[in-house]
Amino acid sequence: MENLWALLALVFVTLLTFLSKLVFKRRPERKLPPGPKPWPIIGNLNLLGSVPHQSLHLLSQKYGEIMQLKFGKFPVVIASSPEMAKQFLKVHDMAFAARPALAAGKYTSYNYSDMVWAPYGPFWRQARKIYLTQVFSAKKLESFEDIRVEERRHFFSRLRSLSGKPVVLKDHLCRHTLSTITRMVLGSKYFSESGDDKSSIVKLDELKAMLDEWFLLNGVFNIGDWIPWLNFLDLQGYGRRMKALYKRFDKFHNYVIDDHQTKRAKDKDSIPRDVVDVLLQQAEDSDLDVKLTRDHIKGLLQDLLAGGSDTSATTIEWAILDILKNPRVIEKAKEELDRVIGRNKWVEEDDFSKLPYINAVIMESMRLHPLGTFLIPHSAMEDCKVAGYDISKGTMILINTWSIGRDPNSWDAPEKFLPERFLGKETDILGSNFALLPFGSGRRRCPGYPLALKIVRTMLANLLHGFNLKLVDGMRPEDICMEETFGLATHPKKPLAIIMEPTLPDNFY
Repeated sequence: MENLWALLALVFVTLLTFLSKLVFKRRPERKLPPGPKPWPIIGNLNLLGSVPHQSLHLLSQKYGEIMQLKFGKFPVVIASSPEMAKQFLKVHDMAFAARPALAAGKYTSYNYSDMVWAPYGPFWRQARKIYLTQVFSAKKLESFEDIRVEERRHFFSRLRSLSGKPVVLKDHLCRHTLSTITRMVLGSKYFSESGDDKSSIVKLDELKAMLDEWFLLNGVFNIGDWIPWLNFLDLQGYGRRMKALYKRFDKFHNYVIDDHQTKRAKDKDSIPRDVVDVLLQQAEDSDLDVKLTRDHIKGLLQDLLAGGSDTSATTIEWAILDILKNPRVIEKAKEELDRVIGRNKWVEEDDFSKLPYINAVIMESMRLHPLGTFLIPHSAMEDCKVAGYDISKGTMILINTWSIGRDPNSWDAPEKFLPERFLGKETDILGSNFALLPFGSGRRRCPGYPLALKIVRTMLANLLHGFNLKLVDGMRPEDICMEETFGLATHPKKPLAIIMEPTLPDNFY
């Protein structure tokens, strides 16, 4: 009998163990990317510092080319090498085509109604198609070439009038790129350089300040995004600033759209004159998969104004700083320009196939100073395995292009400014070479790159061709500050004043 009870007890324990394993079966252990241990509540937000791309670069040297942190309670994976960028942007491009739903997209981009923050789906695909075929096509950009030439001449004439005086070039570059992009996109500037023009809705300085605020707010680490229960407190004040900026831009966009609609109503047979007309025409197309609303148009215009003005000006500014810090580069660039272009003309947009050194200077500056030190964040649309690691749906992905541009496995002497590294070989900068990603790659690659390259190349080449650039008295190349600020676009921390002396015949300016 005792043996029977012992046997029954053994069967009972065995059955209980089996049932408990069946009922409380644990999820198979997942292999996560390495990374620092997160703190309660804040996760690893304490590790970001004032210049997050540099902080995460240092962390990647400890944890590797792919690592996982926690921003608050949310997982964030950082890719810091060309191979890891390729995994997310090409191999698994579809799985990571989404964007995280951050406050910036909600409040500054008309509830994710633009190209930057829109979720991957029918509207985003449709908007991208409109951009590629109606806004940034070769034919459309060619139709705006006269505007770009005219604005360049105004720009160089203004610089000539300041000959011999210290000039903060960034201020003039921003004015030039903003004038160019507003004429192309809006058909008119819609801003005045003083308060005297009653036909303008804003002053230049006001619009520039609005765009600066847009870039700042779209690049900040907003605590409310990562610790949602603190969102209502708006501890950093970013939410309040986003809502205030929305109201200012909304007034501007409504004015522009109303003005265009009035003109179109008077001349119903007119062809689109600018990008606003193109978007309004598309909004009338009943065959579109997703009807373009007024907010969609505003969101797309917002992207174009921001992306087409500040980004190009900042890229040129970094290149100027790089070459002033390396005088030998100026000499070689000017020699190429004098030999190929000559002293009796400006550089034109179709000259760049003949200017390999100028192109190399631009690529080298983009490598060291990518405009976005992180690509705009991606988000996992599904559970996925990358490089042997498990990535959960909803995980945010940051591609650290600043770190990639300094990868010693891809670049010899990565900290040095050496345009010569690009000579004698074809180097793609449009997304297939994952060691150099100024415009991103994959589905989310910047659609405006054709215009950006035209503006950056011609402006930088002509600044070198038409002027001698000199540091102010007493300043040496090694004194130039190359420190960065952090944001959606990364600017030099200290604007540099330089002396600009015209070198071409007087009638060229």
